[in-house]
Amino acid sequence: MTYKIDSVSKIESASPLRASPQPAKKIGKSERTRAEILNSVLDFTWSRPFSEMTVSTLMNSTDHSRSTFYAHFNDLHEPMEAVLDLLKNEIFGAVQPWLLSGGDPVARMSETIEALVRVVYQRGPFLKAISDAAAYDTRFEKSWERFLGEFDTAGTARVRADQAQGLIEEFDPAPVVFALNRMNARTMIAAFGTRPRRSPRRKPPPRPKPSQRRKPKLRPRPRRSLRYALGVGRCIRSDQEMNRGKDKT
Repeated sequence: MTYKIDSVSKIESASPLRASPQPAKKIGKSERTRAEILNSVLDFTWSRPFSEMTVSTLMNSTDHSRSTFYAHFNDLHEPMEAVLDLLKNEIFGAVQPWLLSGGDPVARMSETIEALVRVVYQRGPFLKAISDAAAYDTRFEKSWERFLGEFDTAGTARVRADQAQGLIEEFDPAPVVFALNRMNARTMIAAFGTRPRRSPRRKPPPRPKPSQRRKPKLRPRPRRSLRYALGVGRCIRSDQEMNRGKDKT
């Protein structure tokens, strides 16, 4: 059973993304229950990290038990894979201007980056949860890499097409596209993957108020011991007596 994004759902939720079964002649109870669990996953990952997610926490927000979760999913990574499937079309739709359209590649790239940043800004917490989940499970890590690999393949093909037209100089685009895609994914997820979202630009730290500024510490003068002071005094007196003796002679 496949699922789609339900953007007009009337269900009150902390998450702006909802899952609903694809239209069919008859939607069974099992499909509705599975969608309800996915929506619980969406609600959780919208405001909390994947590392804190448990089956009990998810099912507490539904009318079903833990056993119901395992009737539909083997572990917590399977619903995350379903969330990734929900986001694929939206993300690939954002990069279509550069991948499939002709014309000036620089202008198309700028348009694509703007659209992609908009999508990641809107769906950032889900992508952060997906990226974190991939670090805990080898199977799901391969699914995440396949997803990124589709961008690698499409991007490499676009660069080679531009090279064939003489718009870009000759070089092997595959490793460059791979590196740029991974850098873009990490940068945007780091910037927009948490709530409240942070600006990707680093702001300088606020200057402290005059009352909060630290005053320079004055080093205290070293204390001289009494013995040292008496010794200095004897030397001074002996010098004075010697000078008097010279004056008499």
